[in-house]
Amino acid sequence: MPEIRHSVCALDCPDCCSLVLTVQDGRATRLRGNPEHPVTRGFLCGKVAQYLEREYHPERLLYPQRRVGAKGAGRFERIGWSCALDTIAERLRAVAEEFGSEAILPYSYAGTMGLLNGGGMDRRFFHRMGASRLDRTICSSAGGVGLTQALGVRYGTEPEQFRHSKLILAWGANILGTNVHLWPFVMEARRNGAKLYTIDPNRNRTGAASDKHFFINPGSDIALALAMMHVIVGEGLHDADYVERYTDGFTGLRERVRAWTPARAAELTGIAADEIVQLAREYATTRPAAIRLNYGVQRSERGATSVRAIALLPALAGSWKDVGGGLQLSTSQAFHLNRAGLERADLQQVALGREARMVNMSLLGQALTTLDNPPVKALVVYNSNPAAIAPNQNAVLRGLRREDLFTVVLEQFQTDTADCADIVLPVTTFLEHTDLYLAYGHYYLQMARAALAAPGETKSNVEIFRLLAGRMGFDDACFADSDDQMMRTLLDSPHPFLKDITLERLDREHSVRLNISEDGAPFLPFAEGNFGTPDGRCHFDAETLDYQPPVESRHGDAALKSKYPLELISPKNDDSMNSTFGHRNSVDLATATLHLSGADAEARDIRNADQVRVYNDRGACLLTASVDERVRPGVVCAPAVRWGKRAADKRNINALTSDRITDFGGGPTFYSCLVQVERSGD
Repeated sequence: MPEIRHSVCALDCPDCCSLVLTVQDGRATRLRGNPEHPVTRGFLCGKVAQYLEREYHPERLLYPQRRVGAKGAGRFERIGWSCALDTIAERLRAVAEEFGSEAILPYSYAGTMGLLNGGGMDRRFFHRMGASRLDRTICSSAGGVGLTQALGVRYGTEPEQFRHSKLILAWGANILGTNVHLWPFVMEARRNGAKLYTIDPNRNRTGAASDKHFFINPGSDIALALAMMHVIVGEGLHDADYVERYTDGFTGLRERVRAWTPARAAELTGIAADEIVQLAREYATTRPAAIRLNYGVQRSERGATSVRAIALLPALAGSWKDVGGGLQLSTSQAFHLNRAGLERADLQQVALGREARMVNMSLLGQALTTLDNPPVKALVVYNSNPAAIAPNQNAVLRGLRREDLFTVVLEQFQTDTADCADIVLPVTTFLEHTDLYLAYGHYYLQMARAALAAPGETKSNVEIFRLLAGRMGFDDACFADSDDQMMRTLLDSPHPFLKDITLERLDREHSVRLNISEDGAPFLPFAEGNFGTPDGRCHFDAETLDYQPPVESRHGDAALKSKYPLELISPKNDDSMNSTFGHRNSVDLATATLHLSGADAEARDIRNADQVRVYNDRGACLLTASVDERVRPGVVCAPAVRWGKRAADKRNINALTSDRITDFGGGPTFYSCLVQVERSGD
């Protein structure tokens, strides 16, 4: 008889969906969203609705492998686990003895958002070894800093409250593509008379479905926010009572934004001055008004300050007081779990007597080719595919193909990065292991047991690093912790949001709302101030609110712009998750496309479906032109992230992106990138 089992989607998405599987004779026959979960509400995104195709794919890695060909050639032979673990331990020990333990670098991100398999036993292992620490900046670090600068803490409006909004600004947020479980709440609000406006250089599916789309030049979001403040303050539309009670620095802000006229912002943003005025008036006078801000905004040189400027708008307008008001970028900091107890950074003291050096993952190309004292001699990659997703791809590939670099890759498929490995270890999917999950788009803590048996010889990340610790002779008690013990450690927190949330309760209920309000009432984190700052007030700090165009932009370096006149953005493809689904033909087709305007295509004699070469000083890649209305002249858009190995030239769009980093947070500037485009072969 079929059996119903529960799980949680572990992919890097704010929705963190609750899943229901139908299992018969040990095999999953159906995967759907849990209809009882308040945010998942019984449906899944298109990419995860097909996840069983990935689960049972014939190209799934099931056994350990050892390289037998050249680095990057992808030629391997099957070996046993004992041989693989012994080889890894021997090579890591040799590197540590010759160059020091900091010559070993872990590289991981959010291939799974599960806390145990994403950042548990692995952290303990590398801390105990004394390996270099990885600054995990590749996605959200700049935005996280900007949000914290504005609010003091990473809280936001609950998704369920958006149904009460009367105006929703999707600012750099492709809700239908990357946050689809917010959409039913948006639609409910629209049925009740709300307007949805989108602000983005790319008119994506959400923009096409909105009431109005504002094409904004890449990286100019601060200018728009400051001009909106100019109108709101200048016309007295701010909430004077809220500002007086709960903010600091309004006088300085009023002086700062005086110079930021809509006309000035129009030149920088590409949005007409009268449209900026109307947008500011509507935002300030419509109650409740909510902003769904997403991470595209922070992938430019002033990315952190862009987020901060936008996140100050609700305090100026007083919209934090309203159910259905405020702003959401991330809810992640509300999960006050005992991460320190899980990760055990104190083990570095055993290995080194100090903290290990920090290496920014956004600068991987530099780390693998120029870092010294010591150089990186061993790399362990898991939950990531840096050969595809990291900026300055050509430098990254040069580093990964070094014959003197010992590389271990934990993977489910033979990715571009796995092709560069010396040892490849097969790992479980989230349906095959136990884990605990926070969310960054809602306030429900979730736990899932393994719903399916691990196929072949696959093992979880937790088990692999536990075994490696044993091979290295680490006898610290924490390496013997079971999954349940690790989850109990995470739940061992004094914070009131976690009161009475136990492992036993999660086992019974699967999903539990944090104790963020009484009796399930709407959570209004800043309705009465209570910002996460030392004095509880929102600080405008206007003296640091200003805008300089990115070097690689239409208003940046003039010489560079004359050589490479097009601004390239590479937003997430709707039907993939970074590079996770790059094995799918449909995903490869979408991520092999360059969208450009009719004017830019005509100027280059490019027609729809032509093969084009996109290039700058860092590199080039071949794509297929789509001449459409998704972007305005001067901007080109290439959905990310393609597996380079599937391209004729073995490159994807990150051959063009730089490793210049953001103003704060050390994040990558994927969307500050100038290029030229020509028909391939011309």
